[in-house]
Amino acid sequence: MTTDPARHRTPEELEAALDHIRQAPADHGTLELIVRRPAVDLREVLETGLLSMEEGLVGDTWNQRGSSKTSDGGPLIDAQINIMNARTAAAIAGPTDRWALAGDQLYIDLDISLESLPGGTQLAIGTAVIEVTAEPHTGCGKFSRRFGLDALRFVNSPVGRALNLRGINAKVIHPGPIHQGDPVVRLS
Repeated sequence: MTTDPARHRTPEELEAALDHIRQAPADHGTLELIVRRPAVDLREVLETGLLSMEEGLVGDTWNQRGSSKTSDGGPLIDAQINIMNARTAAAIAGPTDRWALAGDQLYIDLDISLESLPGGTQLAIGTAVIEVTAEPHTGCGKFSRRFGLDALRFVNSPVGRALNLRGINAKVIHPGPIHQGDPVVRLS
């Protein structure tokens, strides 16, 4: 087995990670990584971020991105914050410094499965509160190019969809600062 952290994981390696992913805490987790996207394909890893109801993660370009799902072509509030399970990110991307390539803003060690965090569930992170939305978060061409077709198939498989391996979407309902290492607590 090669030790190249940038190599694409095999289907067997991805399947082998499922037990560890399923063992993520259900109610109290940890914010492992905060990533701001100041421009297309640019990433800034932050120790501290600020969640805003208007901007999402302050300094991120979410609010500048249009959506075909809104009547005015503006940003989609239900996809304001993109979240990925940290255990899944590690299984797919390898070392923490490669997680940001997935394109999400928050990487948390918490069970984000559909059963555990259905739309409407609220999570406290620091003093901020976000609400999980029902807006699907699926793998795309960029994800496949960065992590391989097997990783895309893995996250979009029936098991991958049930566990929300590609991630979940949320919106800010109470603004506030967040810090790497903050507890993530399910409120509802």
